[in-house]
Amino acid sequence: MVIGILFAAIVASIAWRAHALTASGAIAAWSVGAVTYGVAGWPGAAVLFAFFIPSIILSRVGRARKLALVDIGKHGARDAWQVLANGGIAAFCIALSALHTAHALAAISFAAFAGAFAAASSDTWGTEIGTLVRGKPRSILSFQPIDSGLSGGITVGGTLAEIAGSTFVALIAMLVGIAAFIPVVVGGFAGALVDSILGGSLQALRWCPVCEKACEIDPHRCGTATTLRRGAGWLRNDGVNFAATLTGAAVAGILTAFMPTSH
Repeated sequence: MVIGILFAAIVASIAWRAHALTASGAIAAWSVGAVTYGVAGWPGAAVLFAFFIPSIILSRVGRARKLALVDIGKHGARDAWQVLANGGIAAFCIALSALHTAHALAAISFAAFAGAFAAASSDTWGTEIGTLVRGKPRSILSFQPIDSGLSGGITVGGTLAEIAGSTFVALIAMLVGIAAFIPVVVGGFAGALVDSILGGSLQALRWCPVCEKACEIDPHRCGTATTLRRGAGWLRNDGVNFAATLTGAAVAGILTAFMPTSH
């Protein structure tokens, strides 16, 4: 456990110094990493890294174009809320597995852990790659064109990236013996799907009356206070991400429970 705590601290510190995490984000990441390694050892850490490392790399790709998307408010280092929205459910599931003496129940918890990270990975890959795809994304609900970067938008490239992100985590989870492949990959993509649906419906979408433009920030980049155009004012990207990882964990756990054999 001591090794896990130290290792998680080193990784979180490196990410903080690289400006991938804020100070609060580094503390949250250390907590998630320490719990993961403490319960599941290197196999659990491998699944965590299958989400974390590619996410950091992808966030650096096409940075100039992403920084131009100033209306979405998702730039910069990840803070504690963002880290917990993406890793909190996974940490809870892996901690829960330590309470189960029955192999079947532990297998469900491990699958839920991997499913949560697969959902976070799927959503992150879809967002980071999808925003680089040329052409207007379309709303997942109305199929009408929307501005690039706004929640609820989908593209062919972004959807393929979501599948790839979920597949990558599921493959690592299978190879290190954490969970079976199918429940995790399905759970991951299901989580990303829920993320898009909530992002296009219940997540707060605001309107700048001066620029006459939809956005997700208040005030707008021009300094004007924005008004709520759709959704719940309290539901923002972190809340949607939390729902996505919860979905990924639930789907992966349920599918594992009904499999003829566990991992």
